[in-house]
Amino acid sequence: MLRFHPRGALVALVALVATVAAPIAAAWGPVGHRVVADLAERQLDARALAEVRRLLKPVDERNLADVATWPDDIRNDPTKKALWKDTSPLHYINFLDKTCIYVPPRDCPDGKCVVGGLQKYVAILGDRHRSDADRRDALRFVVHFVGDVHQPLHAGYRDDKGGNEVQVRFEGKGENLHKVWDSGLLGTRDLRWKAYADTLAAEGPVKLPDPIAPLSNPYAQWAEESCRITRDDGVYPNGRDISPVYIKANLPIAERRLREAGKRLAVLLNKTIG
Repeated sequence: MLRFHPRGALVALVALVATVAAPIAAAWGPVGHRVVADLAERQLDARALAEVRRLLKPVDERNLADVATWPDDIRNDPTKKALWKDTSPLHYINFLDKTCIYVPPRDCPDGKCVVGGLQKYVAILGDRHRSDADRRDALRFVVHFVGDVHQPLHAGYRDDKGGNEVQVRFEGKGENLHKVWDSGLLGTRDLRWKAYADTLAAEGPVKLPDPIAPLSNPYAQWAEESCRITRDDGVYPNGRDISPVYIKANLPIAERRLREAGKRLAVLLNKTIG
């Protein structure tokens, strides 16, 4: 027979409050981030791949997939507490409304959004005068943030915190819509990340979306694309149930964004370190 334990109930309550209050961070979950990284690595040119290997070798990491979740993992590393505090706002952007137009002072004050995060860490990665340690961390952030910005609800709306405050039922359990897109949809494939990457790579080259004017900031364009998907493509369900019909309609959207993220990450790294 189950027994009620006051201390256990208190611990559970504290954990629940901490989860609700925690910053939004884990776009795609480990599977999705590693899929993006693996798809990108398959498309690197020889010079960029060699530089990736050189930067990662001193820490016994070899592949982009090895570092793809590091910017989320540091949340639980006491030695990285300050870095997590500084970088946690860089995993997402919350647009003001459904116009999905990026206005930097409003949507990314002081560069504190995923667009600003990419601008910062791409610059560090490409600066050969910086230390290898700085550039290695920058590589980790770039790999991760390209994945983040392609998850539609990481470029959602302020009023519901990118779907975090939209409660739904998924696979018979209560869940929020953001988490369904982080990992739930991809999880319905029941594939490990390497097999998932193989499956998506077998579909051949992905056609990237048309550019959105103005063209001066590609990272902002990627964020606006995600916001428009959230607005236009049925990401918000009718009612509370995440039904098989919803999954059938939206899983291809999520997988297309993984493929687009992989392609763009490869192009970005080839340009920056190739």
